[in-house]
Amino acid sequence: MSTVTGRRDRRGVGTGAARPDGIPKVTGEFAYSSDLWEAGMLWGATLRSPHPSARIISIDTTAAVAMPGVRAVLTADDVPGRPTYGLEVPDQPVFASDVVRYVGEPIAAVAADHYDIARRAAAAIVVTYDVLDPLLDPEASLTAEPLHPDGNVFRHMVIRHGDPDAVGDPAAGDIVVEGTYEVGMQDQAPLGTESGLAKPTADGGVELRIGTQWLHVDRDQIAASLDLDPDLVQVELAGVGGAFGAREDVSLQIHLCLLAKRTGRPVKMIYGREESFLGHVHRHPARMWFRHTAKADGTLVKVEAKLLFDGGAYCSSSPAVLANATCFAGGPYKIPNAVVEGSAVRTNNPPCGAMRGFGSVQVCFGHEGQMDKLAAALGMDPVELRLKNALAPGDRLITGQRLDGAAPVAALIEAVAASPLPGEVDGPMGLPGGPGRTTQAGDVRRGVALAVGFKNLMFSEGYDDSAAAKIRLFDGVATVSTACAEVGQGFVTLVHQIVHEVLGDDIEVVLNTASTTDVGSAGSTSASRQTWMSGGAVKLAADDIKAQVDLDPDRAEYLADVVHQHTPTTPLDENGQGEPHVSFTFACHRAVVDVDPELGVLRLVDLVTSQEVGKILNPVQLLGQLEGGAAQGAGLALMEEIVLEGGHIKNPSFTDYLIPTSFDLPELRVAAIIEEPEPHLGAPFGAKGVGEAPTISSGAAVIAAIRAATGLELPRVPVRPSDIALSPDRTP
Repeated sequence: MSTVTGRRDRRGVGTGAARPDGIPKVTGEFAYSSDLWEAGMLWGATLRSPHPSARIISIDTTAAVAMPGVRAVLTADDVPGRPTYGLEVPDQPVFASDVVRYVGEPIAAVAADHYDIARRAAAAIVVTYDVLDPLLDPEASLTAEPLHPDGNVFRHMVIRHGDPDAVGDPAAGDIVVEGTYEVGMQDQAPLGTESGLAKPTADGGVELRIGTQWLHVDRDQIAASLDLDPDLVQVELAGVGGAFGAREDVSLQIHLCLLAKRTGRPVKMIYGREESFLGHVHRHPARMWFRHTAKADGTLVKVEAKLLFDGGAYCSSSPAVLANATCFAGGPYKIPNAVVEGSAVRTNNPPCGAMRGFGSVQVCFGHEGQMDKLAAALGMDPVELRLKNALAPGDRLITGQRLDGAAPVAALIEAVAASPLPGEVDGPMGLPGGPGRTTQAGDVRRGVALAVGFKNLMFSEGYDDSAAAKIRLFDGVATVSTACAEVGQGFVTLVHQIVHEVLGDDIEVVLNTASTTDVGSAGSTSASRQTWMSGGAVKLAADDIKAQVDLDPDRAEYLADVVHQHTPTTPLDENGQGEPHVSFTFACHRAVVDVDPELGVLRLVDLVTSQEVGKILNPVQLLGQLEGGAAQGAGLALMEEIVLEGGHIKNPSFTDYLIPTSFDLPELRVAAIIEEPEPHLGAPFGAKGVGEAPTISSGAAVIAAIRAATGLELPRVPVRPSDIALSPDRTP
C-alpha cells in the first residue's frame, strides 16, 4: 500500500510533477476552443426541433437567406455525403429532414457575419410540423412501433453463468432478497460548452479545431458526410473545458465543416449553456431489478438481474454502455451462478452515451443496495458480508473470464472500514440545512455505510484498439507527438514523466501540444485507457530511442515511431461468456451522512476512499482524479438529474441543474492506495487509468449511508428531500 505522496528530487515517474498547462489555466491565459479566432471568420448557429416527435412537413429558409449578413443556410439537402453519423452506428441525421426524434434535434445551420445575426437567422427559418405523441417510456419502447428504421432496441444481451437454473434452498437457511432500483439522467456538466472553428483548405478539404475526445473518429464521420477523402480533413485538438464523456460524440463538428466549405471562409460556433444540454449525450437513466440468493453463512449462491437502459433517440455508445452494465451487474464478488438480462432501447428522450463510469455507475447502486439488503436479512454486518464474497485473483467473473491481475477487493474494504470515523458536529454550521438553523441537533440521525465498485479498462469485446506515438531526440531535446486528447486527465504531465523516467532527467521534453490527425490515432480519451494506451506508446517509443542511443551514442538525431496494442479481447458468446475485457480497476468508498428525516435535509459529513491503481505515476494528479470522481458520484446521489417533462429538459442551466460545490462536499480522505503493477501487455510501469473508478462506488456509498440513517429503502437516485420527509415508510 502507498500513500498519495511522491518523490520531489527528480522528474520521472512517481513524482508530483506540475501540469505544464496548470498556470496558464489558473491565470486565464490558456486558450480553450471557445477562444478560437480567425480574421474574416463567420459565426454559425443551429436551428433545433422544439418537439420530441414530429413529422417535418416543410422547411422555409427564405427569410433567413434574405437577412443582411447571412452567408449560408444549410439543411439536409446540402449534405453532399452520408446524411447520417454516429459513434457506433450512423443512425443520426446530420440535419433532420422527414422526422424529428428528440427536442433539440438539428434541422438547419446558418453562417453569418455576426453571432447575433446567425442566431436571428436560425430563428427566422420556418418549419411546419405534424406533431406526434412521443414515446418516452423505455419499457413501452420494447414492444412499440419502431421510431427509427433500425428499430427500438439498440442491444439486448443475456449472461448465463454457472447453473442458470440454480435456486435457493429455504430448508438449508438460504436467504433471497429482491430490489428494484432506478437511476436518473445525469449530465457531464463540463464548464466549457461545445465550440470550435473550421476553415476550408486550398486542397479542397477542411481544417477543424475542436474540443473533442477522439480526433480520428471525428475526422472519419466528417469526411463521410462531406464526401471527402479522410486525408482532406484535418482535425486539431483545441483547449477542452471538461469532457467526462460529453465530447466523445459529434456535436457541431459536421455542421461547422459544412458551413466552412459552403462559404469558403472560417466559421466559428459556440453553444450557450441551454444548447449544450441539448447538444451532447448524457448518462443513461436505468431501471434495474435484482434478486440475490445467499446461504445462511452469507455465501452468495446466485445473482439475477434485469436491466433497462434508456438510450434516447439515437444509438451513440448505448451497446457498449449496456455491455458494461450487464457484465458488472453482480459487483466485485464471487458469484457461482448468475442470469443477467440487459436491454438498451430507443425513445424520444435526449440521446445518451458515454459518461464517467460507463454503465458501472448505474448497476453499482443496484448491487450494493442488494448487498446491504442481504446483510440485513441475514443479520450480518455489511462489511463482513462483502469480505466473505470479495473477488480475489484467480476468481472468475460472471462472464467466465478469470482475474489474472490485481483484485485486492478485501484489502480495499478493510482499509476503508478501519478508517477513523468523524466526531459529532460542533455548532449549528455543521448541521444539515447550514446556517439557517432549520435543523436542531436532537433531530439529526447519522448513517455510515460503504460501497465497492469495479469496471473494465480499455475497449472491450474484441475491439481492435491501438495508440500511436512519435519521439524525436535531437540535441538533448525529446519532442513527443501523439493524437491523445488532453481533456483534463493529465496526460500532458505524464508524457514528460514517462520520457524522463526512460531517458533521464537531463533530457528536455517537449510535447507537441497540438494533437492532430496528422499523427497516428491515439483512440478515444475514454474507458480509462489513455494512461495505458498512449502512455504505453510513449514508453515504447522512449525505450526505442534509448536502445538507439545505447547502440550508437554519437548520432545527431534519433527517431522512434510506434503503435501500441494491448492484450486482445474476445466477443461474448450467446450466453455472455468469453474474455471481453483487458483488465479491471477496483475502488471502495465509505460515507457518513447526517440527516434530519422530518425535513429531508442532509449533510455529507465524511467521505473516505481506497483504490487499486497499478502504479502511481503522479500522486498529485491521482488525488485530483479521486476527488473529482467522488464529487460526480456524490452529485448523482444527492442532486444531479436532468428533469424531463414530455421529452423536454426542464432544467438546462447551472441555476437549475445542480452540481456539488465545496460547500456540499467534505474533504475526501484516502484510506489506502494499493499499488500492484498491471501484468498485462503495455501498461507503462504497470500503471492503470484511475479516473472512472472513483465515480462508481462513491454515490452508492452516499445512498447507503442515507438508508442507514433513515431506515428507508430509497430505491431511486438522486434522493430528493421529499423522498425522505414525505416517505410513507418514514417513522417519526
